[in-house]
Amino acid sequence: MTQKGRPTGPVEHGFPHLETVRASVTALFRRLSPDGIRAYDTPLAPADAAFGPGDDLHLGAQRVASAVVRALRLPDARMVVAFRPMQEAATVELAAGPEYFVEVNDRFRTHREDLGAALSHEVAHVLLHRLGLRFPATADDEILTDTAAVYLGAGWLLLDAYREDRLTHQKFGYLTPEEFGYVLAQRGRLLGEDPSAWFTSPRAYEAYVRGRALADRDHRRAPLAAAGPAARLRYARDRRAGAPSGRGAQYRFEGRGAGMRVTFPCPVCHQRLRLPVAGPLRARCGLCRTVLECAT
Repeated sequence: MTQKGRPTGPVEHGFPHLETVRASVTALFRRLSPDGIRAYDTPLAPADAAFGPGDDLHLGAQRVASAVVRALRLPDARMVVAFRPMQEAATVELAAGPEYFVEVNDRFRTHREDLGAALSHEVAHVLLHRLGLRFPATADDEILTDTAAVYLGAGWLLLDAYREDRLTHQKFGYLTPEEFGYVLAQRGRLLGEDPSAWFTSPRAYEAYVRGRALADRDHRRAPLAAAGPAARLRYARDRRAGAPSGRGAQYRFEGRGAGMRVTFPCPVCHQRLRLPVAGPLRARCGLCRTVLECAT
């Protein structure tokens, strides 16, 4: 089976795939466990992805591919990188391994600084293949692959490859730049990581800031105790009505009176939690083990 990278084209913005991105994070926690996720606490270093014009093409490609493999904790996977004319950024043949053949677009012969971005997506395909983790729809599966690459420490290269100005429109992967930023910020919150210094593309950093703002809002949504006054007032109104009325509200109410419950997504792993409507309380997510201060 061949998995394809998305060719460059008009750059889509915003968060059109957010539901699938969040479902992808949930799937990673379910498959890897919280401890397994935290084992990916060492991201791909910018120096390991650097590929200068004076480096030997094939030796440099193998070096970068090996660095991505190590970052995604696939030490026994060997990547053989070849260049050929093709529409896609890159493809990988998913077999039993341990040797995998990655073909990359000939453009990377001269645009070597972005080779790591293409490889991070393809190596993430190998990781998910080994984990037996996939989504039924091909488009959703590609979003899962991008999300896994970023959340597990190598895919920040996909965001850094984003460039857009009057003459240039370049983006790799299936997520928008802002969605890449969102996943990167979610990883940063979990592991205490600040990727700000990694970016070589100013537009990529701007997209990261926009994605980080949404990730921050996830942790300030009612019924979390960190929700702002306006969100708290809207939540109280919706609680009395027994149904959410605010635009974008992610909580839902079940039952009435003393038996009322509220369900809402965990801001870390996005699995839905179900809590009694009983005022201030502390809850522990059963999937990611995050302890949440709530005001239900």
